[in-house]
Amino acid sequence: MYRKAITDDVEQIQKLINKFAAKDIMLPRSLSEIYENLRDYSVHVDDGNVVGCAALHIYWKDLAEIRSVAVAEERRESGIASKLTEICIEEARSLDIKKIFVLTFVPEFFEGRGFQKIDKEKLPHKIWTECVQCHKFPNCSEVALLMEL
Repeated sequence: MYRKAITDDVEQIQKLINKFAAKDIMLPRSLSEIYENLRDYSVHVDDGNVVGCAALHIYWKDLAEIRSVAVAEERRESGIASKLTEICIEEARSLDIKKIFVLTFVPEFFEGRGFQKIDKEKLPHKIWTECVQCHKFPNCSEVALLMEL
């Protein structure tokens, strides 16, 4: 079942994300960060367990980011990540967002969904407020991609 995240999901969302962060293929998220941005998250739940998540974070009138797309390893080939990404894209459309970007270590996934690689320098300075707090800054190897709606 796909739905918006609720407070009872937060610890499971963090576990899911941080499992991949431990493998250095995602950035970690703290509990407080997830709670503060909970309304950004959509989840896929099976038998009461969060097995997938993704967040749409709005930066400006016409710009949002899809972040924290994660699916439990045993469910990775089930299309959950694609569906959660589509949910984020549709939500952006409903909010009249014109551009969605991602910063990812797995650009192929997003390219397969219509995102185009861009130079990170083309992103507005506003997004860098979070980057400078990251443990990978300034030597981050995430790839920037953009979709225009």
